[in-house]
Amino acid sequence: MSVEKHDLIHELPEHRDRIHQLKLENKHFARLFEQYHDVDHEVRRIETGVENTSDDYLEERKKVRLQLKDELFRMIKS
Repeated sequence: MSVEKHDLIHELPEHRDRIHQLKLENKHFARLFEQYHDVDHEVRRIETGVENTSDDYLEERKKVRLQLKDELFRMIKS
């Protein structure tokens, strides 16, 4: 099974500098960024079979990842 990368830099490469700036200057952004990274890592581990869980749990984690990504993107664009 091929698992897509969803890390924020891979998802939004054109905003690499802004992401770096916000991580340094905005504690809320940095905290959300870390949460996004942790959830993305968990999802990838489940998708590759390293961790086993229910499909419902995986879908819930994907929704959390998307919500975090949306919030981070709003902050990047503001």
